[in-house]
Order: sequence, then C-alpha cells, then structure tokens
Amino acid sequence: MAAIDLRYENGTVRIDDESDSSNSSDESDEPDEPDDALSTHAVLESHLDAELIRELDLEADPRSDTSRTPAFRYAELRAALSASPLAVDDRVLSLADLPPLESAYELRPYQAAALGDWLETDRWADLSRSQSPELETARAPAGVLELPTGSGKTVIAIEAIETLQTATLVVVPTIDLQEQWIRELEREFAVDVGRFGGGEQRLGPITVSTYDSAYLKADAVGDRFGLVVFDEVHHLGGEGYREIARLLAAPARLGLTATFERPDDAHEVIEGIVGPLVHRVDVDELAGDHLAAYDLKRLAVSLTDAEREAYDRHQKVFTDYLARSNIQFRSGSDYQELVKRSGSDPEAREALLAKQRARAIVYGSDAKLEALEGILDDHRDDRIIVFTAFNDLVYDVSERFLIPAITHQTGTAERREILERFRDGTYSRVVTSNVLDEGVDVPDATVAVVLSGSGSEREFTQRLGRILRPKADGRRAILYEVVASDTAEENVSQRRR
Repeated sequence: MAAIDLRYENGTVRIDDESDSSNSSDESDEPDEPDDALSTHAVLESHLDAELIRELDLEADPRSDTSRTPAFRYAELRAALSASPLAVDDRVLSLADLPPLESAYELRPYQAAALGDWLETDRWADLSRSQSPELETARAPAGVLELPTGSGKTVIAIEAIETLQTATLVVVPTIDLQEQWIRELEREFAVDVGRFGGGEQRLGPITVSTYDSAYLKADAVGDRFGLVVFDEVHHLGGEGYREIARLLAAPARLGLTATFERPDDAHEVIEGIVGPLVHRVDVDELAGDHLAAYDLKRLAVSLTDAEREAYDRHQKVFTDYLARSNIQFRSGSDYQELVKRSGSDPEAREALLAKQRARAIVYGSDAKLEALEGILDDHRDDRIIVFTAFNDLVYDVSERFLIPAITHQTGTAERREILERFRDGTYSRVVTSNVLDEGVDVPDATVAVVLSGSGSEREFTQRLGRILRPKADGRRAILYEVVASDTAEENVSQRRR
C-alpha cells in the first residue's frame, strides 16, 4: 500500500511519499517497477480525483519532490485521504496539552441552536477512525455565526472551546477586545491565556491575538491550534488579513460577526477560508426577550439656506464628474475607483474633494446639533451614546455639550477611564466615532443617537447593539437617526437598514 507523510511547513501542508521506504523490505531483488518512482504528486493524482486535486489546491513542489497545499486545506485534505487507500502518517498538528475545560455558562436556546448548527458542519464526521486513530476525538467544524451585538457571541465561542477541548487561537481586531477575551477565558477556564499583541508575544494552549499580530505570527504557529475563533470575522475580508486563515492548519474554524456580508463582497472569500454562514439571528428575533425591546426614531432636519447653497454646489461638481466618467458609485469598489483616478486626474480629485465637502456640511449641520440638543434635553436621566463618523464632529459635540469624547486618538488608559465612569454613572453621555462600533465592552445605554455614518448595515447593527442589552426595569431602548432632508444622506440611511 502506498504511504504518505503529512507535516506542517511555513503555512503549507507538505506531503511526502513514504512508499519507497515501505518497499525496501520487499523480498524481491528485482529493480523497482516504473510506478515505484512516481513523484509524490503523481501518487496523489493516481489515488484522488482530478477535480478534488484542484479543489484542495494541491501542487507539486519539484524542489523537494513533494506536494503541497495551503494549510487551511488541511481538514479537507485529511478527510479526502481517509477515503482513499493511501496509508497516512499525519504529523501536521503539534498541540499542547490542556487541562479539562469546563464552563459554567448555560446557553440560551438561540445560542445552543447556533452552536449546534456549527458543530454539524464537522468535516471529519465520516472520517475513518480505524485508519486515523490519532484523530479519534478530533472534530473539524467550520462556519460563521451571525448574531446581534450583545447577544452573547463570546459565550457561544467559549462553549465551542469547551466542546472541542483543543488548543485554541482567538483572533480579535483591537487591544480592548483582546483584554476582554483574556479576562473572560481566564475566569472561565482557570488557565493562563497566551497573548500576541499589546507588546507581548507569548504562546499558550489558549491564545488571544490581534489581527495585526496574527498576520505576523500565523506561519510560525500555524500547527499549534486545533480551533481558531475569528471575532468580528468580516475583518478577514481585507487582503492582508486573509493570509491569517490561510496559514493556519487549525481544522476547526469559527467566525463571529453581527453582520457577515460586506459591501465589497469579500464575505465570499471568508466563506472559502473559514466556512459558510451556518446560522443567523436577527435583532428583531431577540428584542424584548434576550435583548432590550427598542424603538427606532428617524428625525429629518433641514439645512440652512447657506448650507443648502454650498451643499448643492459641491454635490453638483461630484455628480457631474460621475456622469462624465460613467461611474455608478453604488459600492465601495466604485469609491475606490474614484480614489484611484484622483491620483492622476485633477477632475477626479476635485470631484472627490467636493464629495467630502458636501458630506461635511450634511454631517455637521446646525440643525443636527440643534436636534441633538433636544434629544439630550428629553433624556436627561438616560445613558446616551452619540455616534458620528467624523472625529472633528465628535470634538465639536464634546465641546458644545460638555460630553466626554472617544476617538481613535484617545489613549487606551483614557478610554478605559471614560467607559468605567460611564458604567458607574459618573458620566451619563459619551460621544464617539467608529471606535466603539466593534465588540468593545460598552456599559449599558438606553439611548443611542446616530448623527452620521456610512451605508453599512454592519455599522448600523453594531450601533443598535450598543443599546440592546436587557434592561432590568423592562424599559425600551431608543435609537435616533438624525438625517438631513433632500441630501444623499437619505439614501445612505435607507441602505443601512
């Protein structure tokens, strides 16, 4: 029987043919038949379907007379080899031992359903255990769970780690989220959690990494984890971050997000390297029971005469250029095309600047700030978060209404202090840019105000999630959208719903 050896090497699974060594014990002194001299890749081609070879991205490596596939294909490769007559010596993973992991969490029914749907994707469910005794307890589920912010995605991931009982890498977008995950994992499992990021590079059987650090470390630790959890998995759609998932051999993969689809369609890439969307829960399904019941109020405001004149003038420069250039401006790729052209086309640059000026007028209009003043006055006893896409507007609101501000420029220590004072009631209002949209453990708020933002459904869902924590007194949460009438912002508002 032909035999092959699998091992991890620099972000790939290397496949060596061991047949020669097995044939050396044959009693015959006759020279090897020509088939015995087949390359490793030829051996695979003789035992696996050609279409499967292509799907697994298997390629011959003439330098080492081996075959290779990207590490993320490991689970599928192992399943395919198990169904073939090839004998396999699998040395791909090098997993640290873990103490028994036990979580005290009791999943809510919707959380248990999400976890169950993910576990059912196990690509090794039908793997021949007699041929693969080293995989006796291993599982290889792969997929993405989409649940609203505040619905307990972290809890589901913790239960997934407990269920699989395997070395795990958790990848998160920010240092704040990394700190939250480490605290939660150490409290729940009583283990010393490793860390990549925040000035520390320490590997543990359970490790939490930022996306930036994982990008730098993935090929060096790609064989050390049986499960990888991607929090805010939509980040993997970025060109660089995709390599994290590709370089890891972890057979079990779990993606978590509040909104999976990306406007640039990069979620299709994520499906290939993490897994498809296997379970989705809408905000409306949980509101009133597991999330706070909420009301959505849309306040239309009008530009002043001076603002209107300036807005129309800048917007005309922009739309006239689009008409001449046959750019539809329906997606993020259209915007990128305009940015690209602006580097060499003065008219494109002027159109881009005109768009930015028109947007600034809309987002910082006097009427919006007056509307905000009314909202703050109406909700004097409520906790309020004000969102806007622009740092300048954050600081304007902060100065005008004496509200603590958090932007990307806010230091980590200052941000934590503001959020802690918001949590304990010292502060009742906070104004922020996009920095609080993703995953940050924001204290409960009852009112959110969106002064400006993109057309992203993900952004809108995450902002809604900031206020949708269950309220002890049963009060309904309120999300205000303040939109300038008869401007492009009206279309933006519709797109993000």
